[in-house]
Amino acid sequence: MNVNDTEVIFSILERAGYSRTEKMEEADLVIANTCSIRDNAEQRIWGRIEVFHQLRASRPGLIVGIVGCMAERLKDKLLDTHKVDLVVGPDAYRSLPRLLEAVRPDAPQIDVLLSRDETYADITPVRTDRNGISAFISIMRGCNNVCSYCVVPYTRGAERSRDAHSIVREACDVYQKGYKEVTLLGQNVDSYLWKSEIETVTFANLLERVAAIAPDLRVRFATSHPKDISDEVIYTMAAHPNICKHIHLPVQSGSSRMLALMRRKYDREWYLERVAKIREVMPDCGLTTDVIAGFCTETEQDHADTVSLMDQVGFDWAFMFAYSDRPGTLANRTMQDDVPANVKNRRLSEIIDLQNRKSLERYRAQIGKELEVLVEGPSKRDPGMLCGRASNNMMCVFPAAGRSKGSYTTVKVVDCTSATLICE
Repeated sequence: MNVNDTEVIFSILERAGYSRTEKMEEADLVIANTCSIRDNAEQRIWGRIEVFHQLRASRPGLIVGIVGCMAERLKDKLLDTHKVDLVVGPDAYRSLPRLLEAVRPDAPQIDVLLSRDETYADITPVRTDRNGISAFISIMRGCNNVCSYCVVPYTRGAERSRDAHSIVREACDVYQKGYKEVTLLGQNVDSYLWKSEIETVTFANLLERVAAIAPDLRVRFATSHPKDISDEVIYTMAAHPNICKHIHLPVQSGSSRMLALMRRKYDREWYLERVAKIREVMPDCGLTTDVIAGFCTETEQDHADTVSLMDQVGFDWAFMFAYSDRPGTLANRTMQDDVPANVKNRRLSEIIDLQNRKSLERYRAQIGKELEVLVEGPSKRDPGMLCGRASNNMMCVFPAAGRSKGSYTTVKVVDCTSATLICE
C-alpha cells in the first residue's frame, strides 16, 4: 500500500512541476513515505531522517518531508527535531504542492487531517515498478476493525471504498500500457462495498469486473480478513482462471482467547472453517498469513494453540513477528505488555522453525506439477534463468531460452527450496 501511495504522491508532484531523480544528492526535495505498524519500521525512519539532515548541511535549501502513517502518528514530534520541513498524513497528499510553496527555514508545514471520503480515485498513479509487469491499484482506504494491537485506524482513518468504475478504468489503463497483472489493495478488501443511486458493488462483483477486462490480465488482491472473506469471493475466484489462486489470510494467533483480546472478531474454529472452505473449492490455492508471537498475557497454551493451528493449516509462507507495543492503540492504553522479550523471541523462533518446515513441505508438494507462470524477468542469482510467479504466488525459476518478460509460459517443477520452485 505504501508503494501505491508513493505512486499517487509522484503523480501529484509531477502535476506541480516536479520531476524524479534517482540520485538523492541531486534532489531539491526528499520525502520518506513511512509505516508505523511496527516499532522497528519507525526506528529505521529516524535513522533516515538523520541522513537527510546531514545531506541538507551540504545542500542548503533542500526540503525534507515525512509522509504517511508515521507522519500521522507523531505529528508535531517530527517537527520538534528541526530536521524535517514537511509532515503530511495519508489523506493530505493533495496539499503537498501548496505546503511546499509555503516551506521556509523557520516555517515548517504540517497537514495530518484525516478524511472520511478521500480515495484519490481521480489521480492516475505514476508507476514506479521496474519490471513493467505488475501494477498496484488501491480500491479502498482506512480500516474500521480497530484490532487492539493495530495503529492503522488511527493513522489511516475510517474505511471508505473507492468508486468501482474508477478502479476498472485504472485497471484498463494499465493493461493497455502493457501490464499483465494488477493487485487490488486495501486494509480489508473483503469489506469493500461501493454504492451509487443505481448499483451496489461488493468485492466479489469488483473482482469479476476487473477479471473481465482481458483473459490474460492476472488479478491478485491483498489483504483479506478472516471474518469477512465470503463464499461469494471464494467461488468468484474459482470461476475465473485469471484471478490468481492465492489468499493472504492473517490469523495473528491460533488461540481463541488471544483472538478475542486482539479484537479480531473471529475465533480459531471460524478461521479453520474458512480455510477448509477455500481448500474445498480451490484445492491448489496458495495460503499465506501473519502471526504475532507474545501478545499481551499470552500463555504457553496460547502459544501452543498457534503452533498447532499453523501445523494443521500448513501455510505456504508467513510474516512472523514478536509483538510490538504501539503507542495509542487499545492494547497500549488498556493492556500490559507483560510477556518478557526473551519469551517472545523464543516463541517466535519456534514459530519460524515450524513455518520453514511447512513451507518446504508445501513447495515439495509441487514437484512434478505443471504450472503457468507470468515471466517477471531474470533471476537475481542466475542471469541465465528467468523467474516468475505461479497463480498460487510461488516463485518459479526456469531456463531463459525462448521466453520474454511479460509472457506466460508453462513450466514443470523438478526441485525446490522452501521459497522457490526449480522448474524446466
